[in-house]
Amino acid sequence: MLKKSQKVKFVNESIKELGRYKVVGILNLGSIPDRLLQSSKNDMRGRVKFILGRKSLLKRILEGSEPTKPLAGMIYGTGAIIMSNDDPFDIYKNFKAKELRLAAKPHQTAPEDIIIKSGETSLQPGQAVTELKQAGVDVQIQKGKVVISKDKVIVKKGESISSVAAKILHTLGTVPFKAVMLPAAMVENGILFGPDTLSIDQSTTVSNISLAFGGAYELCLSAGIVNQYTVRALIEKAFRQAIGLGVEAKVYEPGVIEMLFGSAAVQARAVGSLVGDKKD
Repeated sequence: MLKKSQKVKFVNESIKELGRYKVVGILNLGSIPDRLLQSSKNDMRGRVKFILGRKSLLKRILEGSEPTKPLAGMIYGTGAIIMSNDDPFDIYKNFKAKELRLAAKPHQTAPEDIIIKSGETSLQPGQAVTELKQAGVDVQIQKGKVVISKDKVIVKKGESISSVAAKILHTLGTVPFKAVMLPAAMVENGILFGPDTLSIDQSTTVSNISLAFGGAYELCLSAGIVNQYTVRALIEKAFRQAIGLGVEAKVYEPGVIEMLFGSAAVQARAVGSLVGDKKD
């Protein structure tokens, strides 16, 4: 346990360190396995720095810097401060990619329907087969191998996982739970980014913006709205319409007269062809 002088030193040094990074965020680690934390720290070494400590100390560190004060009230229980000079959206994406699958434990609540899929297993015929059958799983022995004949919902969403179900899932190697360590919030240049903003998918957003722009562009063209995006297309459209009108009205103007000569030449050839036929 740190002495008071050590706590003061730790807080002051950490406050100074916050100023060396453009992005500061917080992680709430209450239900996060230690191995996920350690693997994330190792994978992100050199890009993201972690400050671990008691909640009270982390709050003092965040409160010691004006831009990070809003983060102080977002730490609940065990937590960590993260610091980086990378883009906050990239940081969030990297954390999200480090998902860890976990085995089911008795009395946990199923986050979704837990299904045992049909197919061949690596089990040997024996006690495990009996347990599966007792749980209502359709099991058969085919050529000395244990085969599950059809899918079976072993635990429904929202139900408590029984000891029997947990044992069966463990036997089959099914890991229905996942742990992911996501920043609760990040601050960059005084701007606070919450999880709803950080979780926005970049490719989906770009696609939606492109679709919206395309729709707005077509609307502006049809309504004749002139702006930096439509002015060229509208001028070209107006030019084509003017040429068409000039040809129809036989207006002898540059751009029109060439088309009139072309049209006259076509008509003359048609007349010549008819005259030639009559001479024959």
